[in-house]
Amino acid sequence: MTSFVRVLGRGGLDFLRGLGKRGIFLFNAIHYSVTPPYKWRLAWRQVWFIGYMSLGVIVMTGGFTGMVLALQLYYTLKKFGAESMIGPGVASSLVRELGPVFTALMVTARGGSAITAELGIMRISEQIDSYYVMALNPYKYVVVPNFVAAIVCFPLLTAVFNTVGIWGGYMVAVKLLGVGSGVYFGEMQTFVSARDIWLGVYKSLSFAVIVSWVSCYEGFYVGADSSGFGAKAVSRATTASVVTASVSILVWDYTLGSFFV
Repeated sequence: MTSFVRVLGRGGLDFLRGLGKRGIFLFNAIHYSVTPPYKWRLAWRQVWFIGYMSLGVIVMTGGFTGMVLALQLYYTLKKFGAESMIGPGVASSLVRELGPVFTALMVTARGGSAITAELGIMRISEQIDSYYVMALNPYKYVVVPNFVAAIVCFPLLTAVFNTVGIWGGYMVAVKLLGVGSGVYFGEMQTFVSARDIWLGVYKSLSFAVIVSWVSCYEGFYVGADSSGFGAKAVSRATTASVVTASVSILVWDYTLGSFFV
């Protein structure tokens, strides 16, 4: 019994210690993001990497998401004679939920994993330590650019995802299933409000913080636990980064959405 309590207590303390460490990391990242000097060139490079290089997967995912959504909504709404609501259904689902969430998940898989692996390799090869040796702040060079780039890119990528998804739904609903073009877009204007759009923007910004926070933290502190200090540690950190960020996105999506029903 004593051994069980000891193990439980040690686990609880380790959890709180890790939570505090992550909170301090986020505070430092935000603090250094808004204080000069600003590394605009590094931030722009990450905007290119996170934003432009993710356009392909975002366009493809958005298009097929809209197509599948329109197809499933059509056969569901047809049972109630409400095929005219397919446009608002597609647009509302994309703008409020699927657009921000799927964009964040895709960028996590493509960009977040790469950021974790890059920072992890820098850590095990002592490149991050070299910043301290040269009296430079490593946050400014390897963390802040990713935070700034994510905050800039996520809303834009979400907008692209939503636009392509709506047109994908149009191709299925109008061109394939015969729903009127005017009905598809006209009803969309009626039922999708500015509040829905702003909710999607808020979600995309919060997801940007989550993904950049988790990805940078896992890479920055590779080898800080008992996982070792080498290639295996980098692989474990990359896996932990993708899993933690993905689950956090879904949990936060529900939490934020419950306040804006």
